[in-house]
Amino acid sequence: MSAAHVAVLRFPGTLDHESAARAVQGVGGEPVYTHHEDVALPDGTAAVVIPGGFSYGDHLRPGALASRTPIMAAVRQHAARGGRVLGICNGFQILCEAGMLPGVLRPNASLSFICRQAELEVADDGTAWTGGRREGEVLSIPFKHHDGAWFGDPGHARVVLRYRGENPNGSMDKIAGISNLAGNVMGLMPHPEEAQDPLLGSVDGRVIIAALIA
Repeated sequence: MSAAHVAVLRFPGTLDHESAARAVQGVGGEPVYTHHEDVALPDGTAAVVIPGGFSYGDHLRPGALASRTPIMAAVRQHAARGGRVLGICNGFQILCEAGMLPGVLRPNASLSFICRQAELEVADDGTAWTGGRREGEVLSIPFKHHDGAWFGDPGHARVVLRYRGENPNGSMDKIAGISNLAGNVMGLMPHPEEAQDPLLGSVDGRVIIAALIA
């Protein structure tokens, strides 16, 4: 059986596409780079990753320009059919700007860029994204962002992950990651693709990446 194809989107300014592709390979998937000007996802696409970075240099608002590119129409169609979509950091911002997830990502409360390891608590174990981890269990995953404070109505989403302990960026209710109500589209500010190797201190990101092809 051939490996499941996972479209890894690339926009001008995207930085973390290679890490995302390696993470997909690490869980047995086949990453396929997909250009922002494409009008369709690659044939046989099983899931989509929108990686982090600074698409379009974060001009206007982070994720705003990328959310209006041709490929995003195909991503919306994929999600409407029940296909899984994962947005990481800037990818989360893009999903919110595209209206595929509710709310907005505002500048951190400190108004500064923050980069550190985070402990994330599973808040909803009813989606596929936490790999069977139960509510209250903890994942150790790093984050790196300037505009990571989620603000919105949690009633329009499922809160999948919360920061444990301190609230590092001022996000409403310590929210680190949400999914749509159907559970097939998820966005999070931490970077699971950077928590794949024990040499880096944690492999907890694997459970989230593996959900793309589960």
